[in-house]
Amino acid sequence: MDAQLKRGILEVSVLAALLESDSYGYQIIKDVSPYFSISESTLYPILRRLEKAGMVTTYSEAYQSRLRKYYSITEAGIQRIEQFLEEWEAVMKVYSYIKGEYDRDKT
Repeated sequence: MDAQLKRGILEVSVLAALLESDSYGYQIIKDVSPYFSISESTLYPILRRLEKAGMVTTYSEAYQSRLRKYYSITEAGIQRIEQFLEEWEAVMKVYSYIKGEYDRDKT
């Protein structure tokens, strides 16, 4: 898969993991793991980029005598998901065309 495409999908998937409720790194990894593999070394740079872009905010809360950093999606993050879904519909139209032509050529 193209690196830029994969990066975009990962970022939007992380945002989607935050739609239902605020979360922390390890939980985000667990939430997206049924769909693809993501490591901490991949996740945290994504979260920093999303925070810098204003798509998530952070806060800390005590958990078992330690501070745990939570991430919360912003309106900009929700808009990014909406934009991705609109763009993906266009990609799927092109995919259907290419797949149809390929299948027709094989027969």
